[in-house]
Amino acid sequence: MAGTEFTYWLLIAGGLLILLALAGSVLKRLPLTTAMVYLAVGVALGPYGLGMIDLELPGSAHLIERISEIALLISLFTTGLMLRAPPTDERWRMPIRLASLVMLITVGLIALAGVFGLGLPLGAAILLGAILAPTDPVLASDVQVEHPGDRDRLRFSLTGEAGLNDGSATPLVLLGLGLLGHHDLGALGWRWLAVDVLWAVAGGLAIGWVLGMLVGRLVLHLRHAHQEAVGLDDFLALGLIGLAYAGAQLLGAYGFLSVFAAGLALRQIELRASQQGGAALDNATTSLQPAAVSAARAHELATDPQQSSAYMAQAVLGFNEQLERIGEVAVVVLLGGVLSLSHLSPEAIWFVPLVLVVIRPASVWLGLTGLRASHTQRNMIAWFGVRGIGSIYYLTYALSHGLSGALADRLIGLTLVLVAVSVVVHGISVTPLMRRYVRLKPQRADRPGQKVA
Repeated sequence: MAGTEFTYWLLIAGGLLILLALAGSVLKRLPLTTAMVYLAVGVALGPYGLGMIDLELPGSAHLIERISEIALLISLFTTGLMLRAPPTDERWRMPIRLASLVMLITVGLIALAGVFGLGLPLGAAILLGAILAPTDPVLASDVQVEHPGDRDRLRFSLTGEAGLNDGSATPLVLLGLGLLGHHDLGALGWRWLAVDVLWAVAGGLAIGWVLGMLVGRLVLHLRHAHQEAVGLDDFLALGLIGLAYAGAQLLGAYGFLSVFAAGLALRQIELRASQQGGAALDNATTSLQPAAVSAARAHELATDPQQSSAYMAQAVLGFNEQLERIGEVAVVVLLGGVLSLSHLSPEAIWFVPLVLVVIRPASVWLGLTGLRASHTQRNMIAWFGVRGIGSIYYLTYALSHGLSGALADRLIGLTLVLVAVSVVVHGISVTPLMRRYVRLKPQRADRPGQKVA
């Protein structure tokens, strides 16, 4: 029986992947996303369909936590590689504000709704806000940068926010767990502030940045000086993700921020090499396609002092993008499989629209006060606060660290319903809204030295 069930799983997985490969370009023209297809498949395989997914929360929390954790790590590293702007670039102001002040306002407003609207204790309300606040770096791919050279302010801001806020939400998750008695906050919260906020955030970014720079420069040195370490860029990507995440976790810092910073650092090596090599190399990351060149040509590009950094970055990015899609399939299908009608409570019916239509827009407009952006860009950022894998991870993390009972059941229902609704409503709206945004955008390129639209 087990062998037959495995065969059916292979049949379904193979058919789904081939279908999406054939229909991918069609979906881009329709008000649909691949995530919506994955969600529908998960529901069909769940208890209301074929019954092949026999998982539930909180019982399967640890398994789903690990799967969503791996998917997030791959996606955050990919996100870092996509952001081709130095840390001093003014474009970083908006994503940093989104991942900090807007995040805090969002958590605060959700916590208020949790205490006064849902009747939750303060710790649970803060925990709910921290679980739901992060935007998703995987499911929001249709509104993020299309390639490393994309300088559009809207896309850059949403991409940077998604990369940063999966780590910046962690201290608020720990604060909520601490107020519920499941995490040590220290006397008057000193440990939480000193360790969970100050050190873990700064340490995670620093560890990832240093490791990304060291590993990237070591590989390039070996390739330039000795014609060694050529090929297997996929191993380089996985190895750097593992080093950055594990190194940060062992030192009490945030692994998600570390992995994101490692991707940024690897991209910065390429950017600096391009700037030193002149304008001709500025588009190297979008023109070099490792999969499309011969083995001899690949070796030549990998060891060329002017081309090697761009080739390495593009090879690593291409590999991670494929892994990212596989992770998206796994997590969203599981989400559909664990959804049940019991999660659709009366409180979810008013709470979910409140978060998506009121709290997210209000937080964005308040948090971005004083920053230069058009009304169209602010409205788009306010709407596309896509919830997804990050929220699933933090929910299962909380369940694995002491959240239980009726309180856990309520947070499970609210989170799963909100993520599912976000997948659908943002998926339906992304194609028409982004087409409208492109039409309204000023007809000028965002190049260095120009104001960014």
